[in-house]
Amino acid sequence: MTVALFVARRLLAACALFLAVSFLLFAGSEVLPGDAAAASLGTNATPDQVEALRAEWGLDRPWALRWAEWLLAAVQGDLGTSMFSRQPVTDLVSEPFMETALLVLLAAAVAVPLALVLGTLSGLRPGSRTDRMLSGTSVTLVSIPQFVTASLLALVFSSMLGLLPAVAMPPIGGRVWDRPEALVLPVAALSAFAVAWAARLVRSTVMDANSLPSVEAARLAGLPEGIVLRRHLLPAVVPPCAHAFAWLISGLFGGTAVVEQVFSYPGLSGVLVGAVRQHDTPVLEGVGLLLACVIILALATADVIALLATPRLRTAAV
Repeated sequence: MTVALFVARRLLAACALFLAVSFLLFAGSEVLPGDAAAASLGTNATPDQVEALRAEWGLDRPWALRWAEWLLAAVQGDLGTSMFSRQPVTDLVSEPFMETALLVLLAAAVAVPLALVLGTLSGLRPGSRTDRMLSGTSVTLVSIPQFVTASLLALVFSSMLGLLPAVAMPPIGGRVWDRPEALVLPVAALSAFAVAWAARLVRSTVMDANSLPSVEAARLAGLPEGIVLRRHLLPAVVPPCAHAFAWLISGLFGGTAVVEQVFSYPGLSGVLVGAVRQHDTPVLEGVGLLLACVIILALATADVIALLATPRLRTAAV
């Protein structure tokens, strides 16, 4: 099996997973309590009015048919129309999605290098003072809920010290990145947990790789430590870390909801809260499908990186 064939098979598997996720999303929205038409018309609406609106929105048709039509339109970039604002869902969520993606990318840019460095330092010297200090800090940060971390950061750096704004709202007519200082606290709150979680995984992976026969043989042969790390230890660390970081990025998209609410960040969480309150299923399904695409793409990329970074797997694929 060639590397190209492996990539093709992985992409086919990703497409099958996307199909399954879209089905579950659409089916799940059908069993949610409440009714979008009734919620839109209010408590004074008559049953005839509710049924008329359901027919206008197409909710009286079989849901399997509506799922097939929605999926076909979604792969063409059309996520439907909001039941309440009557705007295309793509237009409604595109800007908040970009804001959330910016927050996640900045947090990942901070978390991934720090986790690699801190996890490697701990894993190379398990039981040392540095390892105990880093491990204790990681356990503490992982144990604290994100809304507590975000609130403490806002309290200390905004309310007490006055160094950074506690509200990450963009200027009038501008975007969030027009005020870079407003991004500092949300990124710090989001990356704190990510660094702690990922550093512990890197530490465990480095400890396992450090005891491999090839690594021990390289040290016994008198090779410099830098060459041992670069040629023998890191290739064994990359594949599991690639999957760990793929899950990390996926988790960051989920973790933004709390951080965005604490700092009033104009991301996807506000759109989701409004859609849940109004039972706006096209918006819920569209956001869910976007996040599913991000997660599936991240995991597929991690699989390809693991293949390319592992000579044994790469040789077997050829």
